[in-house]
Amino acid sequence: MYAQSTLADRLYEAALVPELWTQTCEQLAVEAGSTTAAIFTFDAEGTHRYVATPNIAGVYEQFAKSELRFKNIRPQKAMEKFPFSFCRDIDFLTPEELEQDVILKEFIQPAGMQWEAGYGFQEPTGHTIIIALLKARHLDNFSHEDIARLNALKPDLARAAYMSSRLAFTEARSMTDTLSMLGLPAAVIGDGGQAILMNEELEALAPRIRTGAGDRLILEGAGARALLDEAIERYKAQAVPTVQSVPILSRDELPPLILHLLPIRRAARDIFSRSMAVLAVTQVGQVGPPDMRVLCGLFDLTPAEAKVARGIAMAHTPEMVAASLNISLETARSHLKRIMQKTGTTRQAELVLLLSGLNAPGMGPGGR
Repeated sequence: MYAQSTLADRLYEAALVPELWTQTCEQLAVEAGSTTAAIFTFDAEGTHRYVATPNIAGVYEQFAKSELRFKNIRPQKAMEKFPFSFCRDIDFLTPEELEQDVILKEFIQPAGMQWEAGYGFQEPTGHTIIIALLKARHLDNFSHEDIARLNALKPDLARAAYMSSRLAFTEARSMTDTLSMLGLPAAVIGDGGQAILMNEELEALAPRIRTGAGDRLILEGAGARALLDEAIERYKAQAVPTVQSVPILSRDELPPLILHLLPIRRAARDIFSRSMAVLAVTQVGQVGPPDMRVLCGLFDLTPAEAKVARGIAMAHTPEMVAASLNISLETARSHLKRIMQKTGTTRQAELVLLLSGLNAPGMGPGGR
């Protein structure tokens, strides 16, 4: 099953078998034309966890223990200017900021590196997840083509990094261990499409998410049910689903939910025998003010789609969105159609309802 070994396969394998992240980071670096690759997370107290290619792991170890980590302006600057996509440090830092940047002087340059590209997002618990790549000083900076390749990988990278962050980059030894360590509502989906194991947190979400005949998961809302059923059928056919993150709209003051399907690939099947996917549920806005960057960080929106979604969240019409983004109305409507497909909504009013509980970046406290 899943004999073809793609980078996406390896990302999902490492998400559940974190000891494989070193090899996966090496493959990511090759794919991005980078010298190094790393995924690190940090919380409000500055506690850092990371996985990285061996040629930069020592630097991250030093950085994670250094007081200078509290002076790292890069993640916040990048997420403010490029909340929905990979970017280069020269694109979000001014020449003056680069000249004074302590991270560049004390960690990046002494390691023989010069150029950085990355993507950052916050998960609902408040942890920040960063995917960072560095190039050696004798190489050219990341090209626009490099960034485009990384953005194409972003949904898979974000889901895999999110799962590993929740597991604290620690390998679980069994399906039960994994669901316990996640601290999220979660279930294991068997090869037949049924829920073969679910934790108490998921059971507590009934009737929004429940099991029916044959232990199949049933979601509140026809659109969400259709997206989940389509994804499971495509997994059963050993194909990649069109949508791997399924939203359930907010109602009765209950928060929106995003269901993330992570395919069980390669070595992960040693732990998750006879299983096709792990389903983990994010409760948006559970900690702190809700932020649309959470949705875009963990959802399959392209940078262009995210900008349109931000306009829709601000109650703009497609005409207003097209004008503000300097794109044609046809392009705006095309993006809107894709957003609605990905969110399982059938009318623009439903999409606005989904986004209404999420602040757009720069709009209120959740967007700071």
